[in-house]
Amino acid sequence: MWKKQLEYFPGADAVTLPGHPEGDLCRSVDAYAGWLHEYIARRQYKDVVLAGHSLGGAIALTCALEYPGSLSALVLAGTGARLRVHPQFKDRLQAAVDGDLDAWVEWLRLGYQGLPREEREDLVEKHLQIGPAAQLNDLLCCDDFDVMARLPEISVPTLVICGDRDAMTPVRFSSYLAGNIPGARKVIIEGTTHYLFMEKPDAFNQAVERFLRHLRP
Repeated sequence: MWKKQLEYFPGADAVTLPGHPEGDLCRSVDAYAGWLHEYIARRQYKDVVLAGHSLGGAIALTCALEYPGSLSALVLAGTGARLRVHPQFKDRLQAAVDGDLDAWVEWLRLGYQGLPREEREDLVEKHLQIGPAAQLNDLLCCDDFDVMARLPEISVPTLVICGDRDAMTPVRFSSYLAGNIPGARKVIIEGTTHYLFMEKPDAFNQAVERFLRHLRP
């Protein structure tokens, strides 16, 4: 999913979470954050700017709260301080786990409709490789996530970036993040939905680059 960012930012690392599909799934955002903290430490990464989208944003927020000394900055894309999941989404994933894959695939295609057909089908195929059980697990992790009261504790520079047509994590989620994280900046990319960094990668990358330049001229 982060292909255009890997091409644009030298040395960037797009992390594959455990259980997607290799390894064991983590059962909470806190557990994912603990795994990611160990991943960063094993590779001895320094001056880490941690970017996360949706569930990844929740994981990034948790890392900033629980392991503040390991990060230099945050980029939070299409996410929120609380990520309640509509029961319809959970029911659709449970049906896919039980064997009804066709409806799930059509739902995925609908979510990626802002992308070229070839790119969309490639992402759907990757979802099938990972399987619906992992996505259901991740939605349940999101459903339990809530750090609204803790945002003022975040002490690293933060960029909050979202699409103006995002129905899953609407602009008000990003506005709350930017309004409650000290010194946070907010960028809205027009004409994009939940997958803004794939739909308009140039605008997304340039916004992140401006943020990075502000950190280190």
